[in-house]
Amino acid sequence: MALDHRRILATGLSRLRATIQYRPVVFELLPETFTLGQLQDVVEAIAGQLVHKQNFRRVVEQQDALVEPTDEVAHATGGRPARLYRFRREVLTERAQVGTKLPRSR
Repeated sequence: MALDHRRILATGLSRLRATIQYRPVVFELLPETFTLGQLQDVVEAIAGQLVHKQNFRRVVEQQDALVEPTDEVAHATGGRPARLYRFRREVLTERAQVGTKLPRSR
């Protein structure tokens, strides 16, 4: 990248990683309804590292109803239809901090 664009991009990404800990920014990057696989893809892209699938799903489920399942499924997953979820916007008024746990760096 030319000039200082790489530094600007790195600064923006580090600020996004910090913001995601206390604001639900990741859900603004997803459609209204999404699969847990799509959510994991976005979190991995922001974190810059892979996440164990079962551990990620457990963490999402433990975050006090941050997402809720819908009655719909996505059939274009390449396998078994995946359940669709939505972000519970009510969480914003229920809690002071609403963030997503990112994987820890090693």
